[in-house]
Amino acid sequence: MLTLTGNKVFLRALEPEDLDFVFAIENDESVWEVSNTQTPYSRFLIKQYLENAQQDIYEAKQLRLAIAKQGSAKTIGLIDLFDYDPRHHRAGIGIVIKDKANRDKGYGSEALDLLIKYSFAHLGLHQLFANIDTDNTRSVELFTKFGFVLGGVKKDWNRIGGKFKDEAFYQLINNKKQ
Repeated sequence: MLTLTGNKVFLRALEPEDLDFVFAIENDESVWEVSNTQTPYSRFLIKQYLENAQQDIYEAKQLRLAIAKQGSAKTIGLIDLFDYDPRHHRAGIGIVIKDKANRDKGYGSEALDLLIKYSFAHLGLHQLFANIDTDNTRSVELFTKFGFVLGGVKKDWNRIGGKFKDEAFYQLINNKKQ
């Protein structure tokens, strides 16, 4: 079985054809609070990003993959490794499923499982971490399902809608010998 292929979804590199999809996600203000975005992105900037997406994780210190449905290959979300630290063998992980119609179907769960396995088996990471708003119970449930544990809470960490919110730090340690 291929590492980035599951029963419901597969993960693939971004393509130029993903321009409209990435543009829509990056300019969706409801996602900004979890991505630390403050301003919209132009199509020009997204196009430049996609043109440079061929850099590997060792150069870019991040890896963004498209989540695509099996069978139709329709892109439904993005999953990222970010703040890759080769010295300490760790990276942050984030996920977004664009349309509500594609949520609660197991796509995000399978994508997260695939990227965790890839991160440990192929990248040799020792740990993954996720920063999650303490009010985001769905994300907390998703990450804890895969063994992420609460490492701490950053009080009043993010200012969202004029209010300060706490952000939780979750970690998954790869305890298997490498």
